[in-house]
Amino acid sequence: MAKKIDIKTVDEIAHLARLEFSDEAKKGIITDMNRMLDFVDKLNEVNTDNVEPLIYMTQEQNVLREDVPQITLTQKEALKNAPQKDTDYFKAPKVIDNN
Repeated sequence: MAKKIDIKTVDEIAHLARLEFSDEAKKGIITDMNRMLDFVDKLNEVNTDNVEPLIYMTQEQNVLREDVPQITLTQKEALKNAPQKDTDYFKAPKVIDNN
């Protein structure tokens, strides 16, 4: 049987994750985490003798298309809905200060 989650464990996890929870939320977290541990503990009951590890979900291989350069969007089409632009480029507000 797995160790049960208590308020101390939730507080430690919250501290490590830099999260804060109300007392009511902590009660819900304890319940949810204990249910997860019970589920994982239940999996330990399954007989996995002679079962090969699963590496891929299917036997399918990736089917990739040939990488051929092509023009799918012209510059004029790309700039058509831009909120700010000049004749050739998108305009964006300055975000880096040189100071």
